[in-house]
Amino acid sequence: MLFRNVTLIAATAATGLAAGLYYTFACAVMPGLRQVDDRTFVDAMQRINVAILNGWFALSFAGALILTVLAGILEWRAGERSAALWIAVAAAIYVTTLLITFVLNVPLNNQLNDAGDPARIADLAAVRADFEASWVRWNIVRAVLATASLATLAYALLRRAES
Repeated sequence: MLFRNVTLIAATAATGLAAGLYYTFACAVMPGLRQVDDRTFVDAMQRINVAILNGWFALSFAGALILTVLAGILEWRAGERSAALWIAVAAAIYVTTLLITFVLNVPLNNQLNDAGDPARIADLAAVRADFEASWVRWNIVRAVLATASLATLAYALLRRAES
């Protein structure tokens, strides 16, 4: 029982961290960068794309899915079908955020990085235009979905508490 509780709480926390990251980009980082010139924007985003690839980010980003799936399996095996089904819904929603990330946002990040050193890019405005609006739009979708996944896991916790 303790392992099941810890796993579900950890899944909820990791999903919250991922949702918080997307939310922070949607509410603060990208609106702040919207105010800067093209060179600063491209340089900052290229640096963020490199800096974010670290163990702490990977732990929450991948850990959210791994822990959620594990929590669902543990609940199902324990006969907690209602909680397990809500956890499965949360996992499916979170998988959608990962698909958006890998199919849309990461290729945009790679395209931006492939543009090269901002000091040597001839048309910074075009590079930025090819990246910014689409990346921001899909990040907002990720923020909403990750928050929905978090809320669904919180509901699964409530279902568990009721049983």
